[in-house]
Amino acid sequence: MRMTRRLAAANLLALLIVSCQAAAPAAPPTAAPAAPAAAAPAAGGSNVGGCTVTKDVRIAVVTHGQPTSNFWAVVQNGVKQAQKDLCITVEYSSPETFDMVRMGELIDAAVAKKPDGLVVSLPDASALGPHVKKAVDAGIPVVSMNSGSDVFQKFGILTHVGSDEAVAGMAGGRRLGAMGVKNAICVNDEVGNAALDTRCEGFTKGLAESGAKMKVLAAPTGDPVGVQNAVAASLQSDPTIDGVVTMGPDGAVPTLKAIKAADRLKTVKMATFDLGPDTLQAVQAGEMQFAIDQQQFLQGYMPVLLLMLYKQYLLMPGGGQPILSGPNFVTQDTAATVLSLSKNGIR
Repeated sequence: MRMTRRLAAANLLALLIVSCQAAAPAAPPTAAPAAPAAAAPAAGGSNVGGCTVTKDVRIAVVTHGQPTSNFWAVVQNGVKQAQKDLCITVEYSSPETFDMVRMGELIDAAVAKKPDGLVVSLPDASALGPHVKKAVDAGIPVVSMNSGSDVFQKFGILTHVGSDEAVAGMAGGRRLGAMGVKNAICVNDEVGNAALDTRCEGFTKGLAESGAKMKVLAAPTGDPVGVQNAVAASLQSDPTIDGVVTMGPDGAVPTLKAIKAADRLKTVKMATFDLGPDTLQAVQAGEMQFAIDQQQFLQGYMPVLLLMLYKQYLLMPGGGQPILSGPNFVTQDTAATVLSLSKNGIR
């Protein structure tokens, strides 16, 4: 598995070099490298500043991430960087809330424009699958990202870029178990997202290996105060809770506030999926034990690159298997370095 991932990464790097060489004229041997554009392109824009759009390539990206999410802002930065590097048109869209009906409408709207490729996240395959199938049936190449690693093949999607949520969850559960956690809660603030269900299930299995237990706490989506209140009530009702895991920065920050307010910081070990400046600062300070990083910048960047290569050369790495962007673990030892990259919108 490790060798396969290394080969995939090496192949992607080589393909990126080839693509960039094909997309732009070579500079004279004595010329200095061209300076990067001063401003990144808008996510929904067309031409990239300083670039001529290569062969009029248009890629549509539709995700379930809310515009206010720090996590999805990094994904969009990856999309923007790919647009800039490849000199192509990329149109990004997402619903204002976690709304599968609206997301399906956005996919249909993107397909109606007949793009050269479509990137989608699949948090609810049963709701979104028929919309994605329309794109595939119309001959539009599709790559999924973030959510959908276990279902993308069912819909004719070429490959998937993301983290294996079950693997990440089990690894995280084992870590908390090794730290002595016996009774934990998994705070799910996006109920209905199958990927988050898998994370909690993986954590439960990982903890079980050391004899620990975990229950899922459903919390409101997009409501930090509601999350904090739900966690506070859970901590108050069960003084034996000694471990908490959250699904991302949006849930982690209010959860940490609840733990502090209950004066349980010394007795409750906390971890989170995904990164943000606030969560990384908490890891650095020792208030959280670790963060599980799926490297979402890659989830924005790589699918656009893959579809560009497919459009130009009919190249598609992965062999029909997911291309893993994670998981990686950020601990107190590495948090400062990752935090500096997070502030730049990369991690």
